[in-house]
Amino acid sequence: MSKKNNSDKFGFVYSTDPNFNFNKEEAESQETLAPDKQVLRIKLDTKIKGGKAATIIDGFVGTEEDLEDLAKKLKNHCGTGGSAKKGIAIIQGDNKEKVVAWLIKNGYKNTKKAGG
Repeated sequence: MSKKNNSDKFGFVYSTDPNFNFNKEEAESQETLAPDKQVLRIKLDTKIKGGKAATIIDGFVGTEEDLEDLAKKLKNHCGTGGSAKKGIAIIQGDNKEKVVAWLIKNGYKNTKKAGG
């Protein structure tokens, strides 16, 4: 007998609540804060990319799509690759100075370098 993945139930089997329904919570659709309200921390990490330097942008509050858009703009500005997942953006290489300068120029006033 094979298991079926029923994505509509989100792992729930039974509920005693008579008003319960299987609709997703609205908590997943987190609203993106304005750039001047964001508190971003920029740090250099060598553990994520197998010993190679990577610039990490942490503290972004908003949707994954907006984070991916921000990461894309930063990658284009730095002329390098990277990714965005799980609330952080990763830019390949040591680009802390470029990233901080671009973020401040584009309205992210609460941006600071972290970790030295």
